[in-house]
Amino acid sequence: MTASRTARERVRAELTKEITDIARRQLATEGAGGLSLRAVAREMGMVSSAIYRYFPSRDDLLTALIIDGYNALGETVERADAECPQDDYPRRWMTVCHAVRDWAVAHPHEYALLYGSPVPGYQAPQETVAARVRDVTVLGRIVSGAWAAGAIQAPPGEAPRELAPEAERIRGLMPGVPDDVLWRCLAAWTALYGWVNFEVFGQFNNTIENRRAAFEHSMRLAGSAIGLASA
Repeated sequence: MTASRTARERVRAELTKEITDIARRQLATEGAGGLSLRAVAREMGMVSSAIYRYFPSRDDLLTALIIDGYNALGETVERADAECPQDDYPRRWMTVCHAVRDWAVAHPHEYALLYGSPVPGYQAPQETVAARVRDVTVLGRIVSGAWAAGAIQAPPGEAPRELAPEAERIRGLMPGVPDDVLWRCLAAWTALYGWVNFEVFGQFNNTIENRRAAFEHSMRLAGSAIGLASA
């Protein structure tokens, strides 16, 4: 019975992967809003009712693709950071920034699912949260480590008091970091994703040609705003 169950689990895992692989190809041609379980079933040569055993609805399939995308991006960022000297905080910041951009440029349709226009009628469930914060958790470790090591080189500031509740809600990602550094960090992180969004969604077309160099310079400026000296 154990061997039989293991075989069934293996077949289910293989079919689930095939479904999600086909669905990712659909993202490239139809967009997230056009994702169709029936179309996936047709490409697999399955009856529509069979695919519902794996994903009961389109939203369940979207959720799986979103979690896979966040995990792929998060793993890329974690691996890039792990390859840096851990006491070289500016280098870690720049490496993480490049990892985010490189993954997004290489996987534009998956990136669009994560950071593009919301899919009408779809609300991401709580189960996506753990995967969604993997990349920003790495940033939090970099900034927290830099602050603890005295490597944040920025003039002291004071965040508006009315923002204190918001700061507390994200404090867990950057323990020990004062509010003014926390907000500079958040501004830099949004600058990173703002840049990547502009590039992936074509806002730089016919404007910025040497995008890697321009990105590098912009992220150094963002890192300096946090208080990280240039890498």
